[in-house]
Order: sequence, then structure tokens, then C-alpha cells
Amino acid sequence: MTKIKYHYNPRSLKYEQVEYSLLQISLKVLGFLSAAIVFAALIIIVAYSYFDSPKEKLLIREINELRLQYEFLDKQVGQLGVVVNELEDRDDNIYRVIFEAEPIPSTIRQAGSGGTDKYEAFGSFENGEMMKKLTAKADQLIRRINIQSKSYDELYHLAVNKEKMFASIPAIQPLSEKDLVRLASGYGYRIDPIYKTVKLHEGIDFTAPRGTPIYATGDGKVSTARFNKGGYGNSIIIDHGYGYKTQYAHLQRFAVFMGQTVTRGQVIGYVGSTGKSTAPHCHYEVIKNGVKVDPINFFYNDLNPEQYLKLVELASANNQSFD
Repeated sequence: MTKIKYHYNPRSLKYEQVEYSLLQISLKVLGFLSAAIVFAALIIIVAYSYFDSPKEKLLIREINELRLQYEFLDKQVGQLGVVVNELEDRDDNIYRVIFEAEPIPSTIRQAGSGGTDKYEAFGSFENGEMMKKLTAKADQLIRRINIQSKSYDELYHLAVNKEKMFASIPAIQPLSEKDLVRLASGYGYRIDPIYKTVKLHEGIDFTAPRGTPIYATGDGKVSTARFNKGGYGNSIIIDHGYGYKTQYAHLQRFAVFMGQTVTRGQVIGYVGSTGKSTAPHCHYEVIKNGVKVDPINFFYNDLNPEQYLKLVELASANNQSFD
């Protein structure tokens, strides 16, 4: 029920009913509406400033869950990295040692992706730095696993060909000598028989009468069988594969030809004294990955431990070489 208002008219000394014009009514309504709108706006501003809407609460909860998931994934990626480290260490220091394979350089294992910043798209996100680091870790882990997988492929190939590899690696003496009396000079610094100066003797000299058979110490292919003007005289080089080569020098004559495939124990030539030599003997060298190494470490197939120790003692004597 609408209230009726009155006001006192001092002229007529009576209370008269208040009557509003249309304009006054409109202004009052407008003022009320304006006040209501302003008040409602203030309530909304305060509410949104200090209180979350149901939708915002849901979004905040989802963001927190995603952050926790990223942190959990980061820990898992770290744990996977530890496992890959162990696999790489075992690969380099056990498996590759067994199969005489070179370890994979750390520069290759830890290689980055290179190029421009492929993660710059994450910069626009609130948690972009965390996303960027996790993605970079995962990418590097994938690359390391791929490299390790290729390494296992190589090791598998070596394992399949293990028998062939072991047959190819030099493992016997080039001359037959059960009594171990033919080793005249070992690997190391020795006195040159011609110039009487001390120099590195890069092989082992086995003394024997002219015409004594010389044997291939491992399976392989003859890459050289010719006279060497550098002092080796008639010499043979056998490429055994797997990074190994052997050289036999000062031969009287050859029993094989260049390009011929030979097997361990096969006669390849005969002892002589050609080239820079002071007496009939066979100068024997083992070359691994292009470097001449001590052949004494490659006689394990035809010697027992006592014989091997005796041979090491003979080879270590600081005497004069035969070439």
C-alpha cells in the first residue's frame, strides 16, 4: 500500500497532501537505481577482490594439481637420468672392455640439441620456466637413451661375431717355441745394433735359423707382403679387423700374397735377415688402432701362467735388439 505524505501549509494553516510531478518521480526512481547499481558494483568488486568464484576455485585447484604433477615428473626424470648414468657406465667400463670396443665419448652422450631456443614458447606461461626445464631434461634423456640403444646394437653385433673376433685377435707367438729360448729382444727402449744408440724398439725379436716357419697369430687378411725399404726388409702386415694389425719383418721369403685370407697358425713366411738386420730373426709387432703396443700381452693362447711369466722376464731384459 502506497504511503500518502502530507505537509503543513502555513498559509492555509492546513495539512495538505503532497503531490509529485512526473519529473520528480522519475528523478527519484533514477537516483534509487543509481545508488543500487553503485552499491551492487561495490559488492561485486569487494567479492571478486577477496573471494574466489566457484569457477576460479576449480581453476586454481587444477593449476596446483598440474604443478604437483610437474614436480613429480621432474623427480621421475631425475631418477631415470640416474638409471641411464648406470647403464652408460656399465656400457663403457664393462661391456665395451670385454669386446675391445672404444668407449663412447661423454661429449657425444651428453650432446645437446643445438640450434635456437626450441622452448621459447613456454615463456608466455606462468609456470613456463618449470615447463621449459622439465622438457629440456626429457629431451636430453631421450637423446641419451637413443645413443645407448645404438651402442647396444653395436655390442649385439660384436657378441654375435664374438667367435670370429676372438679368432682374429693376435693370441699366439709367431714362431713355435715350447722351450721359450727364441725371444731375443723385447718391446721398449733398446740399444740399436747398427748405430749403438738407445731407441724405442716397437716389437719383439725372435731369433731362429733361416727358413724357420713364421705363423699368423690371428685370422685376417694380408694387406702387405713386399720388401720394405725402411729397414724391415721382406715384411708382411696382416689386418685382423677390430682395430688390430700385426707385422712380421726380415723374412727370407713369403708363403702368402697380398689380399690373401689367412687363419691363426697358418705359415705365412720364413725367418731371414733381410733389411736392417744383424742376424736371422723375426721382428714381430702388434698394432692396435694405429698404435704399436707391446706384443707380450698377446701370447695368452699357447702359454700357461708360468711360461708367460718367464717370457715377460725375458722380454724385459735391457739388451741390444737385432734390428
